[in-house]
Amino acid sequence: MNQTVNISFEKALLKEIDKIAKREHRSRSELIREAARAYIEKKSKWQAIFDFGVKSSEKSNLTENDIFAEIKNVRRSKKAS
Repeated sequence: MNQTVNISFEKALLKEIDKIAKREHRSRSELIREAARAYIEKKSKWQAIFDFGVKSSEKSNLTENDIFAEIKNVRRSKKAS
């Protein structure tokens, strides 16, 4: 079931939206719906990655300082190569 909502955009942004929609032979609504879906999907994937990182660090008792130290070690070894 679709629901209509009112959203305000700055003129320049709306002009860009309309330009892309026209170029892709789609409606403004289709383009904005796809943009919202892509944004939500991207945010969900990043949240899953962060959640995995938190769980992994809790299991291994790593601290933030341990991680930074390991990053420095890896960078140092790459510079030496």
